Amino acid sequence: MKVAIGSDHGGVRLKEEIKQVILSMGHEVEDCGCNCTDSVDYPDYAIAVCDKVVAGQADRGILICGTGIGMTIAANKIPGIRCALVHDLFSAKATREHNDSNVLAMGERVIGSGVASEITRIWLETGFSGEARHAGRVEKVKSLENKYAAHP
Repeated sequence: MKVAIGSDHGGVRLKEEIKQVILSMGHEVEDCGCNCTDSVDYPDYAIAVCDKVVAGQADRGILICGTGIGMTIAANKIPGIRCALVHDLFSAKATREHNDSNVLAMGERVIGSGVASEITRIWLETGFSGEARHAGRVEKVKSLENKYAAHP
């Protein structure tokens, strides 16, 4: 699996740790930045990662900022992205099984690297259940993109 990963200045340290987790699992990583602690704009990195996922150049994406909130908001504006903000192990599994999330967001200032590493492992190892009730709900979410695309 190829995973695109990106962060702003508030998540760059955790991003480096999570890259090692992904590699240790045998997956490929594409680092979309940022690579410094100088203040940057999180939407730029959310776009860079999500563009890779939407284009099929990455199977999944991971976004990290201070809280994960800004990255989640930005990512979910992009058609084709289902980004989940996760700070616990149960949600990491549920968002894959039930929501078929293709992007994971986390906050470096919210969780430690140990929890973030476990969240990443669980999220990457868990598949979408494909259960009819969950598949139908995911399809409804996807249809929202078309419904509201015409609205300014």
